[in-house]
Amino acid sequence: MYKIGIDLGGTKVEGIALDHDNNEVYRRRMPNGKENGYDALLINIKSIYDDVVEHIGNEPHKLGMGMPGSISKKTGRVVGCQNIPCVGNKSILDDLIRTLGHNIAIENDANCFALAEAVIGAGKGHDLVFGVILGTGCGGGLVIDGKVIGGKRDALGEWGHSTMNFNDGPDWHGTRGAVEAYISGSGVQARYEERYGEKMPTSDIVYNYRNGAEKSCVIMDEFFENFGIAMANLIKFFDPDIVVMGGGLSNIDEIYTEGLEKVRKNCLNKELYTPIVKNEFGDSAGVFGAALCGVE
Repeated sequence: MYKIGIDLGGTKVEGIALDHDNNEVYRRRMPNGKENGYDALLINIKSIYDDVVEHIGNEPHKLGMGMPGSISKKTGRVVGCQNIPCVGNKSILDDLIRTLGHNIAIENDANCFALAEAVIGAGKGHDLVFGVILGTGCGGGLVIDGKVIGGKRDALGEWGHSTMNFNDGPDWHGTRGAVEAYISGSGVQARYEERYGEKMPTSDIVYNYRNGAEKSCVIMDEFFENFGIAMANLIKFFDPDIVVMGGGLSNIDEIYTEGLEKVRKNCLNKELYTPIVKNEFGDSAGVFGAALCGVE
C-alpha cells in the first residue's frame, strides 16, 4: 500500500508518496497560503494531496501529516503552533478529514523527523532513537521500536523547554532559562546581541568563529558548553541507542567534534557511549515521517 505524507511548515506545504518499500514515488511543494487565512491553507493542503493521489493512480493509501505544535486531546484543537497563527485553536483534524475525504493522522513535526530518521534514516537499526531539532527553536522526538512515543499530552521530547538556568528570563512558553534560549539559532543570535549590542545572523557568527573573530568565538564557546550540558541531560534522562541531529544548526560540523567533547565532559563517569550523528534526510525528514505515521 502507498503512503502519503504532508508536511505543513511555517511557509510551505509539501506532499510525498512512498511505495510499500518506503521509496519516494512523487513529491511536490508549494507555499502554504497562511497569509490568506485558515480556509486558504486547507485549500492548499488539498491541492497537494489531490496532486499526489493523482500520481499514484488513486490507489489505496495511508495518509499522515506533520505540523508544528500538537492537537489537544481534551479539546481536539491545535495548540502551540506559533509560526502558523491561523491554525491556532482550530479543529484541523476534523476539518482535513472532511476536506480531503480520507482519514488522516496528524503528528508533531519533530516527531515526524525522529520517526523518519529512526525507521529509514540515520537511526535505522536502533531500537530507541531520540531525534533532536536545533533550528529557530529546539524540539525533539522519541521513537521506540519504530513508533513515536508522545506521552499523555503529546509533549514528550519537548526538551527545548526544559530549564537550564532558572535565573534567566522566560521563553515564549513561560519557561525560565529554557534550553532553546541557549542553543537554538534564535538563542545564539540573542546572546550575541545581548553581549555586544549588535545583531548578527547565526550563519555569520559561525563563519566568524571559524575565522577566529573574538566576539563570535566567545558566543560559540558558550554555545558548545551549553550544548554539552543540555545533551548530557537528555542522554541521562532517556539513555537512547542513538541521537540524530536535525535543524539548521545540525549542519555545524563542530557539533560533532567540539560539541561531543562537551557532552562527554558532562556525562556520568565522563563516558559517552551514545552516538550523536547528523541526519540523513535533512529538511525532507518531516514529510517522510508524516507518510510513515499515516492511517488508512
